Amino acid sequence: MTYTRKSTESPLSPLLEVRNLRTEFVTEYGIVKAVNNVSFELNSGETLGIVGESGSGKTVAMLSVLKLIESPPGRIAGGEVWFEGFNLVKMPGDKIRDIRGSKIAMIFQDPLTSLNPVFTIGEQLIEPLKVHLNLSGKLAREQAKKSLEQVGIPDPNRALDSYPHQFSGGMRQRAMIAMAISCNPSLLIADEPTTALDVTIQEQILELVENLQQQLGMSIIWITHDLGVIAGIADRVIVMYAGEVIECGPTSVLFGNPRHPYTQGLLRSIPRLDLPKSEKLKPIFGFPPDLIHLPVGCPFAPRCSYRIEQCLSQHPGLVEIDPGHISRCWVQPERPDRGAGSERDL
Repeated sequence: MTYTRKSTESPLSPLLEVRNLRTEFVTEYGIVKAVNNVSFELNSGETLGIVGESGSGKTVAMLSVLKLIESPPGRIAGGEVWFEGFNLVKMPGDKIRDIRGSKIAMIFQDPLTSLNPVFTIGEQLIEPLKVHLNLSGKLAREQAKKSLEQVGIPDPNRALDSYPHQFSGGMRQRAMIAMAISCNPSLLIADEPTTALDVTIQEQILELVENLQQQLGMSIIWITHDLGVIAGIADRVIVMYAGEVIECGPTSVLFGNPRHPYTQGLLRSIPRLDLPKSEKLKPIFGFPPDLIHLPVGCPFAPRCSYRIEQCLSQHPGLVEIDPGHISRCWVQPERPDRGAGSERDL
């Protein structure tokens, strides 16, 4: 297998370009189309949020970027992933392993299952430093110690000799972040790293990642279902549904003027302090489509109160609403007062 580098690059080229990425899983019931022609770009130093309900394809898309899809049953069925001029989809296994951890790092949702319980934190931190930076044992331990200090773990020498079960949930997540940043990656992918933590620890982890981004100049892709988190940290937001991008734009624009009914529904389901206590949350009724038998038209149409006949028979393309703000909808309903409860229930 061979891989090629782009023949032309400019200083302003995005750090990461994903083009028409498709990922499928072969099951006894049929082919699950988990990621459907997903395209986006990420600039250096930018934070990109990816939101959507469970099963929307957020995590699978990012695992596909790193070629971490287990095969079988999974496979990358098409598309390109350009990083620093190289197409990762076509890159051989040994080359992509050099990029994982050194240039692109990932923080997983549950650190307890991501950390190996039979190795100390130090052993798990030191190994990638030896592999990617070719550091000796002594130098690798010193670098691991510095990484633990960077993420605010007290007594790093003792922490290096501790096992994962001896850490609290917040400390384990900090250790995972230390592993991710130890080789100074250009891109950090965070897959719902605060989901299992209490609110106070969540805030600490968010602040920690923001500070590390400023110190190291990393780009970040933050995967979550928590729109409140995204509102506070992301420069741009991608909304995914049924394996595809259905809306994307700058955070302030997308939150202030969401144009896809699904995005509007997500925002209406968030508790708000500026609404009367009698105002109830407005859920999105219905269920996501079967990814084995996707509908011909818009996958959100069965749950959408704005649907027209065209929504059921033709799949909508992405339409640019404003510069940098795109939406995949035939109707593009307005949201006049920018409020969460102003439209009809979905």
